[in-house]
Amino acid sequence: MPLPHGKNFVAGCLRESGRTYGARSPLDGITLPGAFCMASPNDVDSAMEAATAAASTFALTTGETRATFLERIGEEIMGLGDSLIERAHAETALPLARLTGERGRTVTQLQLFAAMARDGSWVDARIDPAIPDRQPLPRPDLRRMLRPLGPVVVFGSSNFPLAFSVAGGDTASALCTGNPVVVKVHRSHPGTSELVAGAIQRAVESCHLPAGTFSMLHGEGSVIGTALVTHPATRAVGFTGSRAAGRALCDAAANRPDPIPVFAEMSSLNPVFLLPGALADRAGEIAKGFAASMTLGVGQFCTKPGLVFGIEGALLDSFMAGVAEAITAVAPASMLSGDILTAFEHGRDTLSGEAGTTVVARSAAAADAMKTEAAAILMRTDAETFLARPSLAEEVFGPFSLVVKCHSTEQLATLARGLDGQLTATIHGTSEDLSTAGDLLAILAAKAGRLIINGWPTGVEVCHAMQHGGPWPATSDARFTSVGSAALKRFIRPVCYQDVPQSLLPDALKDGNPLGIMRMVEGIVKRH
Repeated sequence: MPLPHGKNFVAGCLRESGRTYGARSPLDGITLPGAFCMASPNDVDSAMEAATAAASTFALTTGETRATFLERIGEEIMGLGDSLIERAHAETALPLARLTGERGRTVTQLQLFAAMARDGSWVDARIDPAIPDRQPLPRPDLRRMLRPLGPVVVFGSSNFPLAFSVAGGDTASALCTGNPVVVKVHRSHPGTSELVAGAIQRAVESCHLPAGTFSMLHGEGSVIGTALVTHPATRAVGFTGSRAAGRALCDAAANRPDPIPVFAEMSSLNPVFLLPGALADRAGEIAKGFAASMTLGVGQFCTKPGLVFGIEGALLDSFMAGVAEAITAVAPASMLSGDILTAFEHGRDTLSGEAGTTVVARSAAAADAMKTEAAAILMRTDAETFLARPSLAEEVFGPFSLVVKCHSTEQLATLARGLDGQLTATIHGTSEDLSTAGDLLAILAAKAGRLIINGWPTGVEVCHAMQHGGPWPATSDARFTSVGSAALKRFIRPVCYQDVPQSLLPDALKDGNPLGIMRMVEGIVKRH
């Protein structure tokens, strides 16, 4: 495995500094090779100024150019081979098989957005030709399309060192639509980030794009992250992380002289509602599926089901017994970092100390703190306690979940109404259950971005129909997604051209449709 150089990528140049930090493996606590340079305010200025200089040129590149660029990034990432997977494993403790799959997902995302760039129809071109003889007033020639916002700042995520970090979905969707990107590295996997940044930089050079198309900086979130968000050149921000950090970035962006959007994915309990018929038919099967989803990746998925509602009685008790059996057998495993383990233990201990809560089951084996391990835990409470103690509705990031016993299906709906915004919400029910669950489904549709019937929320498909976002505090703007092709809508804005001569119009709006894209012409969508 090559020794990291530890420098910042600033518009094609490598910059170092006297202040460095290291990465410690959560697997054994040992400091990994490489000293990583903290960026300075001057580095922020240089990166953002270069991005501004590149913005107009990059925005005018063809869809084919950007598609080739995105595909080249994917090729460069695959070309890193085992060194990327090994470094990511050492920095995050994520299994090699999981990281290999995540690398494939990262490349798939790049290919998806390459296809979107190549097709070009994402610009949503709309044309209403002039009607000069219309009475009582003529209509001007009006043509509207979506254009890139400008430089986008992306924050790397802790739990997805590839798919939600340097070359992840935020970066891919921003580059697809012609926006330069400056990435703020997540401190828990700087070596992994450096390898991927090198892949992007080589793609920039081989595709002869402006140097400011891409930069990557190390540094504290409270210093360098805030400086990037508040820099006058920044036009939008993509973030995945904690609610506290996401809220801080949203506030910083809102307090600018010119507020900008922050598209933040922050926290979600991903509630599961168990209807009586489903428990009667398959309580054991549901219990196994739930335990697997709850403990997948040591509970470090943003879609982990952390809250379960069911009607008290023998059926729910049978479900909890099945989950307890499964969780007892789950071995403790290393979390992503010591900080994340500390936060997990604090959240777990806070909730287990609340009056009216009971531990149902824990992993039988003891966790090894030297290996940053966490043991799975399931707790239960009743509806009255849950309603009286808001802390029970706080996310515990890790292998933790809470079962809430309710008195009736009506109380299930009442508790659903009181939930904050969520990424997902799940219902398990038979056909008979679901035939009377319309009200519950409608409530959850107002609370979550993705509704799941008889399945589990972990596993987010990269495709056109996916929605990965929801009302606050799941995300900062429920209208958008951070996964799937619709993610590009975060980094574009509409521009209307009125009575602009053909020679000055963008190709997407010219008569004859030279790009051959789908367009709406006088209300009819067509490609010709």
